Amino acid sequence: MTVLSARPPAPQTRDPRHHKDKAPPWVRPAALGLLVLTAVLYFWDLAASDYGNSFYAAAVQSGTQNLEAWLFGSLDPGNVLTVDKPPAALWVGTAFARIFGFSSFTVLAPQALMGVASVGLLYLTVRRVSGPVPGLLAGAVLALTPVAALMFRFNNPDALLVLLLIAAAYGTVRAIEKASPKWLVFAGVAIGFGFLTKMMQAFLVLPAFAVAYLVAAPTSLGKRLLHLLSAGVAVVVSAGWFVALVELWPTASRPYIGGSTGDSLLELALGYNGLGRIFGGEGNGGGGGGFGGGGPGGSGNTMFGGASGLDRMFGASFGTEVSWLLPAALIGLAAGLWFTRRAARTDRTRAALLVWGGWLLVTGLVFSFMGGTIHPYYSVQLAPAIAAVVAIAGHALWRGRAHLAPRVMLGAMIAVTAVWDFILLDRTPDWFPALRWVIVALGLVVATFVVVGLPRIRTLITGLAVATALTLGLGTAAYGVETVAVPHSGSIPTSGPASSASGGMMGGPGMEQSDSAVGQLLARTTTTWAAATGSSQSAASLELASGKGVIGIGGWSGTDPAPTLQEFRQYVAAGEVSYYVDGGRGGGPGGGSDEIAEWVAANFTATAVGSQTVYRLVP
Repeated sequence: MTVLSARPPAPQTRDPRHHKDKAPPWVRPAALGLLVLTAVLYFWDLAASDYGNSFYAAAVQSGTQNLEAWLFGSLDPGNVLTVDKPPAALWVGTAFARIFGFSSFTVLAPQALMGVASVGLLYLTVRRVSGPVPGLLAGAVLALTPVAALMFRFNNPDALLVLLLIAAAYGTVRAIEKASPKWLVFAGVAIGFGFLTKMMQAFLVLPAFAVAYLVAAPTSLGKRLLHLLSAGVAVVVSAGWFVALVELWPTASRPYIGGSTGDSLLELALGYNGLGRIFGGEGNGGGGGGFGGGGPGGSGNTMFGGASGLDRMFGASFGTEVSWLLPAALIGLAAGLWFTRRAARTDRTRAALLVWGGWLLVTGLVFSFMGGTIHPYYSVQLAPAIAAVVAIAGHALWRGRAHLAPRVMLGAMIAVTAVWDFILLDRTPDWFPALRWVIVALGLVVATFVVVGLPRIRTLITGLAVATALTLGLGTAAYGVETVAVPHSGSIPTSGPASSASGGMMGGPGMEQSDSAVGQLLARTTTTWAAATGSSQSAASLELASGKGVIGIGGWSGTDPAPTLQEFRQYVAAGEVSYYVDGGRGGGPGGGSDEIAEWVAANFTATAVGSQTVYRLVP
């Protein structure tokens, strides 16, 4: 590994296996301790969030009741339509619920386990290049990043996506070490399954991984290109098999693909969940501006990202989620690439910075400028890259502290972090107001000592190293731990204290509450579907309350043409739907929700059940 310094030294290569064998005796207990503490953090009072996102929880429940629903990710066990994402995260969640029983804990526990695995795998990946201390630091930073503490305790697909992308980074780092096509193919497979988790969002890391391998793998250019081609094939195959399965499956015998306009998973990937997210349109609103202009979210709507631009990741929507160490990561990345500019092509430190720094820059820029739908919790995809860059660059700069330039860069990372933490904490001024002053004072003092330098006394040097790590991590750690203390539900959870967590148990956007009396009524039904209602959110809530299948007419947005009025009338005529529950939003153009609601109102008698209006559709 190259040690950064004012004068770039000759690269120092190190066999990673030899490095592992010579690890100090404290390393294994420290790594185990990191994983145990992460597990405690993520599993602590986990069930307080109830079912988290009821939309995905209902799909897990449906998968436990019907194998086809499990395969396709159907919202209801009768397989009318799927959720508006591919089903990989639901495959994992449903398997867990099938083994241990369906409950709020088993819905959320897989994400917590993925979080622990992500921290452990990030530690192993960073350690291969920089050693155990940076590995532990990277793992700890990821575990305590507020948006990570949020999403690894919540049942959105992002937890699995992050785990798969870290696995892909691990495979890329291993591949670069010895120009191994097998490890590069492994990375491609992981990214392909990332596509089956959250579609094209998984592809944002591809440019970074490809560039890093093309630059640093120790083999000829021709072989590097051939290896990348094989990894690209692995991506296509591991993502494409399920797309082909859906496209070739007879549409009459599978559920409608929620979110698509033509009942096509490929169209969903390229449209609503693909280019529509970047440019807007295809059913996407936006936070404002960007490539495709704003949408209904408005530039001030923090739940939809706020205004697009270079400062979006630092703004009101994303800032406290993930940006605590983002300025330090950018400084460390620039310094690391500058100080290794004359190193050998295969230099491992620079290769690692290309992997993680490229991940950070490409993903961050896309998130900053995308004009379609984006939510604050998407930024969890940035957390591993920020953690790795800060750990790798910070450690390398610390090793080069005999020279002034590395000390100045490390001091800048510390000072900027302290000031930025002060600004972020000032956005919630009533929460722990003294903390921001402690951090900024400590940070400026530590940065000064780092730049000036200390006598070569082991105790002083160790104390300064500890103070440096503490200053860099205190703000994000405090906010991350506070996030764990706040239950979250709805579809757009946010991190931080309860007063600022608009996705908390008080109810977030996309959260529908079902009347308990209606749930009890539906629980007594024996038809294929207990009920139908005018939105997927309402249907999910009714499914969880009753344990029975409910048709969410029109899907998530109300615009999916499933079921059509003709199909719904056939279900009713066959006695397959017991009730229609009013109160869900109507569908837009091309949907069937309004048509069905009008037909039901014209042909059946309304009855009040609790606070909701219900129509009985069977004799």
